[in-house]
Amino acid sequence: MALLPVEDALERLLKAARPPERTESVPLHEACDRVLASNVVARLTQPPFDNSAMDGYALRHADILQVGTVLRVIGRSAAGHAFTGSVGPGETVRIFTGAPLPAGADTVLLQEDAENLDDNRIRTAFVPPKGRHIRPRGQDFVEGEAVLEHGDLLDAGRLTVAAAMNHPVLNVYARPKVALLATGDELVPPGSALGPSQIVASNSYGVAALAREAGAEVIDLGIAADDPNAILDAVDWAKACGADVLVTLGGASVGDLDLVQPVLLSAGMELDFWKIAMRPGKPLMVGKLGGMQILGLPGNPVSSMVCALLFLEPLVRQLARMPQPDRRTFAVAGAPLPANDQRQDYVRAKVELRSDGVLEATPFQAQDSSMMKLFAAADCLIVRPPRAERAEIGDPCEILLLRPRPTGSVC
Repeated sequence: MALLPVEDALERLLKAARPPERTESVPLHEACDRVLASNVVARLTQPPFDNSAMDGYALRHADILQVGTVLRVIGRSAAGHAFTGSVGPGETVRIFTGAPLPAGADTVLLQEDAENLDDNRIRTAFVPPKGRHIRPRGQDFVEGEAVLEHGDLLDAGRLTVAAAMNHPVLNVYARPKVALLATGDELVPPGSALGPSQIVASNSYGVAALAREAGAEVIDLGIAADDPNAILDAVDWAKACGADVLVTLGGASVGDLDLVQPVLLSAGMELDFWKIAMRPGKPLMVGKLGGMQILGLPGNPVSSMVCALLFLEPLVRQLARMPQPDRRTFAVAGAPLPANDQRQDYVRAKVELRSDGVLEATPFQAQDSSMMKLFAAADCLIVRPPRAERAEIGDPCEILLLRPRPTGSVC
């Protein structure tokens, strides 16, 4: 099977992805970054009554047609404590922000535009337009209005208005389930005493974190030995859990002990493609087993994380109905970059914002796919297209940000 270009591989992966239709009800405090499965209709009118937008005096505009009018203060209206009477000619009510507007009043005079006199009287120092500083009933929304819509991503603002509409619980799409399976006789969990020829299994933790950040519910299937029955048992577990995606880590290449692909094929997997024209991460496997998508990531830690970033993150976000990440931007090279071969290269690099406002990406000298320390230190991946010519210091280059963009402009 020929090496597939990265862009073609991603397009085929996402084309086969079908977001699950499962929904669930979640309380407001757990609904951030979830996607609405139905419209949210206001259960009340907001504001429920005409109220004051400022601290001041509620009055009749007909009484203050000229500066220097004296009015008698007959009471006060505060939030939660409305004035129950009515404002008549020559009268006013001391009012505070959010308080109900008394009957008979049609304007609010700011407190700084009123001079306090003795005997509960004020003198006006300004004539505001009629209706000034009043929030009318229903100005925000009215009962029965669909303020939030199916498919909206719930953020701070949308959660706030949902609460204001008197909804303690929201109907959202369930998170896609991603099952992770590490494979290999050599792997042991972190914290274990290592025997001869053993290494600590690390890939699944970074991949799981990336999947959760993208909107997935992660199911950890643990570590399967290099044994067909152990791998099949884990696959059955993933099915029983209702996984939408099974991600395998390692064992998908062509060695004698790379059992993942033949075992999955024997279980009925339809292999879509295998081997990508990229570095690191060539032995990527994509297929489908019933309704479960299969994504086989390489065993080398950096290869696994780069492939997860390029393929798993957009897959999970599409299944979760979440917007795709905006990691791509441009920088200038901080060191020479050699000419590239036929595979698309992803070069670990540090990025900094120069004093002239330009992002500069400087690659690490070592790029071995087993070196996790450099991936943890990297801020970005420099994307080197197939057969790219040598780049010199200062030449423009495309990068994928691994962390938020440094503050400032880019070239």
